[in-house]
Amino acid sequence: MESILISIKKLLGIAEEYKHFDADLIMHINSVFSILTQLGVGSPEGFSIKDDSATWTDFIRENSKIEMVKSYIHLKVKLLFDPPLSSAVIEAINRMISEMEWRLNVVVDPIGEEEIQNG
Repeated sequence: MESILISIKKLLGIAEEYKHFDADLIMHINSVFSILTQLGVGSPEGFSIKDDSATWTDFIRENSKIEMVKSYIHLKVKLLFDPPLSSAVIEAINRMISEMEWRLNVVVDPIGEEEIQNG
């Protein structure tokens, strides 16, 4: 089982042992979980982490159709915690985030998916 906090730290280039930014990262991660709840992803009651004990399987099942939430949370936290200096990179990340939001909406809204497939 992979810790949510530790995996996000790894993607941001922060060593697992370095705890100085944990409170900031937890706050940003929980903000993104709030966004996901508003998008209809995950439990309607919401989800949050308090430390490095929460795992991805606490939020999503293994082999889930919403595995992209890991990348989504990483990109959103990166923009909040350590935004790139280049506006072109920020724009590219924002486009990826928008696409993932759209795709997540398709997965969690089967009525919308049927409308897309039936055209």
